Amino acid sequence: MSEGYHPKPRISFPSALAVGIAGIDEVMEMELVEPCLAEELHERLLRHAPPGLSINSVEALPPASPKARVRSFRYAVPLPDACRAGLADRIDQLAASTSWPIQRPKRQMPIDLREWLQELTLREGVLHMRLLSGSQASAGPRDVLAALGLDGLEEEGVCLTRTAVELQP
Repeated sequence: MSEGYHPKPRISFPSALAVGIAGIDEVMEMELVEPCLAEELHERLLRHAPPGLSINSVEALPPASPKARVRSFRYAVPLPDACRAGLADRIDQLAASTSWPIQRPKRQMPIDLREWLQELTLREGVLHMRLLSGSQASAGPRDVLAALGLDGLEEEGVCLTRTAVELQP
């Protein structure tokens, strides 16, 4: 528990989700007061998890282990048929580029989308992407959609989903 007038459990997420993006394979870290076997903790968490929240795995780390560091994220975006016309060419153009600067509001220097974008594919109507994580400003899935001319999808009801958080070894 944290200290102070209102102690709270010490739980953290290596990288919080942006508002409006669903997550199906997230990573959570928690600090325990006393040692507990991973299997026992997994069982206890499942017993108290709210409906719809599944706990896929639990790993116990030695005391004083460093916090998890994120290497990359994977996202999936289902695309309506109308958005797919010419998309393969735009994906190829983005993938073939050596640099793709994007300008953020309130930021002087542009961010190079290609520096962060590791994979981009369209399979069975779903756009899949893998983006590197960084300690400084990095690109997100909405930046990729904008680069492909798909930045209005969320207003049309399309849900962006983070499908994996990949940690540094």
